Amino acid sequence: MKKMLILLSLVVMLMVMPFFINHGGSYGGSDNQAESLVTRIAPNYQPWFTPLYAPASSEIESLLFTLQGSLGTAVIFYILGYYKGRDHRRTGSGNRKSAGDKRIRYGRHAGN
Repeated sequence: MKKMLILLSLVVMLMVMPFFINHGGSYGGSDNQAESLVTRIAPNYQPWFTPLYAPASSEIESLLFTLQGSLGTAVIFYILGYYKGRDHRRTGSGNRKSAGDKRIRYGRHAGN
């Protein structure tokens, strides 16, 4: 219980702390930094292609980036869960409820 409260307080602290931190810095992404570096190194550089879709604002761009990351994470963890469940079904390890069940099944008692 104590460990749970400590973890919960850490999560709450991580959620609240950004409201009290000075946000004086700029939040430019690595794409903008790479573009300015390429422009400085090779001023006549022409991009190979143009984006298919240009978001209307940086907020929409951030939203789409977050959505892409969330969907990718969901797919990865679905696949991991699928294979873990498949292994449990194959080995039959999902049938035992606890170590006590194992001892009783093999004829041993908890006291021996």
